[in-house]
Amino acid sequence: MAEIKIYTKSTCPACDMAKKILSEKGAEYTELCMDDKPEELNQLKARTGLQTVPQIFINGEMIGGCSDLMKLDEDKKLDPMLQIQPE
Repeated sequence: MAEIKIYTKSTCPACDMAKKILSEKGAEYTELCMDDKPEELNQLKARTGLQTVPQIFINGEMIGGCSDLMKLDEDKKLDPMLQIQPE
């Protein structure tokens, strides 16, 4: 199984959708909520160049946000990254 980290905010619908997609795939992930961590969020934004959440990393590789996750799934590239066998 892949190592997945997802940086989120509690009021973010895109974060909820990304977590739902991962959960439906049976993928385990570590959620890092940035609600009360503005300095850490600013550091993350500086590191990735993205200004929004979610920010999703699979095996240390930045894959982007929710729309990027959805595109990977649509293109049948997400399951291999998650090391999940299709049904």
